[in-house]
Amino acid sequence: MTTHIADALSRAENNSPFLSGLMKRHPALLEMIAAGDLDGALANALALDGDDIAAMLRRRRQGLALVTAIGDLSGLWDLTKVTAILSDFADSALDMAIAAAIEERVPGAPVQGFAVIALGKHGGRELNYSSDIDPIFLFDPKTLPCRDGDDPQESAVRIGKRIIQLLDHVDENGYVFRVDMRLRPSPEVSPVALPVEAAIGYYESSALAWEQAAFIRARFAAGDETLGSYFLRSIDSFIWRRSLDFGQLKNIQQMSAQIRDHYSRGQKAGPGYDLKRGRGGIRECEFFAQAHQLIHGGRDPALRIADTRTALSALAQAGWIGEEEAQALSESYATLRQVEHRLQMMNDRQTHSLPNDLAGCEAVARLHDLSSAEELLAQIAPHIARVQEIYDGLAKDDGEGAPPLAADNLPLLDQLQSIGFTDADNVAKRIARWRSGKLRAVRSDAARDAFEAVLPEMMTAFIASPDPERALARFDSLIEALPSAVNFFLLLEARPKLRTLLGHILSYAPTLADVLARRAELLDGLIDATALNLPAGTDELVTQMQTLTSIDDYQLLLDNVRIFVGERRFALGVQLIEGQHDPLRVARGYAHLAEAAVQILTQATIAEFKKAHGSMPNGELVILALGRLGGEGLTHASDLDLVMLFTGSYETESDGPKPLGATQYFNRLAQRVVAALSVPTASGALYEIDTRLRPSGEQGLLCVSMDSFERYQRNDAWTWEHMALTRARPVFGSANARGAAQQVIDSVLAQPRDIQKLINDVAAMRAEMDRHKPPKGPLDFKLMPGGLVDSEFIVHMLQLSGRAKPVPQLGDAIAMLTNSGDLPENYNPADALLSRFLIILRLVAPDCEIPGEATQRLIAQILKYDDWDKLMLAVEKARSIVLEEWNKYLPPRDSLGTDQPGKG
Repeated sequence: MTTHIADALSRAENNSPFLSGLMKRHPALLEMIAAGDLDGALANALALDGDDIAAMLRRRRQGLALVTAIGDLSGLWDLTKVTAILSDFADSALDMAIAAAIEERVPGAPVQGFAVIALGKHGGRELNYSSDIDPIFLFDPKTLPCRDGDDPQESAVRIGKRIIQLLDHVDENGYVFRVDMRLRPSPEVSPVALPVEAAIGYYESSALAWEQAAFIRARFAAGDETLGSYFLRSIDSFIWRRSLDFGQLKNIQQMSAQIRDHYSRGQKAGPGYDLKRGRGGIRECEFFAQAHQLIHGGRDPALRIADTRTALSALAQAGWIGEEEAQALSESYATLRQVEHRLQMMNDRQTHSLPNDLAGCEAVARLHDLSSAEELLAQIAPHIARVQEIYDGLAKDDGEGAPPLAADNLPLLDQLQSIGFTDADNVAKRIARWRSGKLRAVRSDAARDAFEAVLPEMMTAFIASPDPERALARFDSLIEALPSAVNFFLLLEARPKLRTLLGHILSYAPTLADVLARRAELLDGLIDATALNLPAGTDELVTQMQTLTSIDDYQLLLDNVRIFVGERRFALGVQLIEGQHDPLRVARGYAHLAEAAVQILTQATIAEFKKAHGSMPNGELVILALGRLGGEGLTHASDLDLVMLFTGSYETESDGPKPLGATQYFNRLAQRVVAALSVPTASGALYEIDTRLRPSGEQGLLCVSMDSFERYQRNDAWTWEHMALTRARPVFGSANARGAAQQVIDSVLAQPRDIQKLINDVAAMRAEMDRHKPPKGPLDFKLMPGGLVDSEFIVHMLQLSGRAKPVPQLGDAIAMLTNSGDLPENYNPADALLSRFLIILRLVAPDCEIPGEATQRLIAQILKYDDWDKLMLAVEKARSIVLEEWNKYLPPRDSLGTDQPGKG
């Protein structure tokens, strides 16, 4: 045993940076593992402690990752044991996170009224080594612990978000589990936690075919077991249907085709092969079992099994599939899963694809105890081929015999090739799926007629778009998500320019494509020639939106504001990718729109609140905008940093039917305002609201008196809070109240400071950010050395040291510091280039990864550079300018290095 473990430890240390690091961090566990006591090491790993629950869970996950990896690599623990240990830990971590989240909100309350249903590999107790979890959060409004006066829905959402934060947030100890909430009903509009009865109603009446397949692996995982079990019992008939109609068989065939058609890269066995989604891969093993379970499990409860290999065995025993098929798929599944684990052990990344070259595959092979990449590929190739062969019996070629695009004599494939599609076969399969009649958007006769009428023109528009493959894939996702699309197709048929614009949106902007999939009617707003004009200033936008406030129905008013804002945000995004305006002007347009929404919704919420609680004599609500909203430079993805204050005495009481003291009055009102700005309605969500910059952060009251705010800022605030205050700007309240708030801000920022302490504090805060929030991709010019955060910190430090009067708009602040000689003339252009780049990137490459060539050309064109390489050289120069000023005023940061940013 110890020989196997010693060999596994050696392979791990030499081939896995992640595992090598864990060995150094956990010497006590390493000693137990090396001695052969894997079970003891596992028990110790699961008992590791931390300063708080977040640190404890992350340390336990580290220990668990080390022990299970060596158990796996040594061959002493098989796949079943490894995945069960990982899955059980996920259950335990969820249980602890739920308990902590409830305790934080309602100290001493029991863990009840909140349950987690596990789906995917977690539901089947088959979690990957670096897998995410796919939970559904449910709550019972009658039993969920709530504070007095709290709305159960809001409480459940806050508990759910806290659970996600405890598990998903990356800090110096890593993370516990990535949390993917997209398998919940209508994830684009629904809150993270769902009332149990509403969830049951959805699955009984509105769920889609793929959701039925997903729930084969559903199980109660954590929280209130009574609640979770009740939910699963209630939807049992949705998952397991005793009668199978022709429509369900077609759904299965359609899902089978999607398994193969949706993911076109990494399909061929060899370097770059995607073990999960490639043909002959893990997903085909899983769906082969699930398809047969859907067909036969309604009548045979013995087939209602969550884990793949046990399900395959049960299907063979029942005679629905062959024994040889079941054995071959199980063996292939285990082999591919083990190699997938090796990939994930390398750097703790949720990856499923082999490296793209033999050299990259070499380390994976060595970790897997093989001598070469060729040996690794030779080991998996027969399994891939066998899975493909078996799966071919389930996946029908929907492209055969498909009708042509238009009524002429050319077959479909020939037509697609004639207009320029090089991969006409896969395009034909997509078209066949659209024509299948099983997509909601193309289900009715009217929808099919409208779709067929516009299809030839749409395909021509796609092939003429900057990135036809990407545009086609996103169009596929778009029409799959649309509940109805008759008007959408008719509009595209009637407006050729919109077809071209749609091709650009789908090619360049995944964020806009996702929004369009939820609200296809947003395309209507682009018909007007003025849609690509910058929006008016805040005051004019408020005037335009004031017509909405005459509506008596508060919820309808919220919906209408969301529609208004959504249309204009979408148009601003289109303006960006069309290069209509300077990105900095578009960012200001985003900010003016958000500020107008804050003013209108706050006014409406106050009016609604007064119906029950009246007015507060001599007191009013004041809202400060900080961050990008304060600086009038939002991106498409920005949240809103708000601080809520109130004027008057805290001893005053309101004059309504249900009077409240001032502190309680304004805090409840502030909660309602935040909800109005952030809680999804039928028209979707509006903005993410961040109130953590308030006095004492998350531990403090949501809304404090102006006097308390001033005392806190003068006596208790940290340097970083004053840095944030340099971007503060009153955006709601009477002229007098705003003026009073601005006086407080100005006087606090003008107070004398210990300059050396200021410098030390700024440097320490930046170092802390480096540790806890590293750049998330090669284009993260916000967080990289010499990036926008460094630039902001330089400006804030100079402002707080008294070199220039603080102003919230960074461009104006830099101009003032340039005029005073504290920053060089080339600094503002450097910061502006990085800012423009970030504004575009948030829309076209939100993951900060290097985009495709078409998007590279777009970004370079918008930023007025000849090509991507010249743009990257300019960005590198801009970062050098920022870094030079940093090193002039603050302790030196790491150098930029020799690699150009944005290089692959």
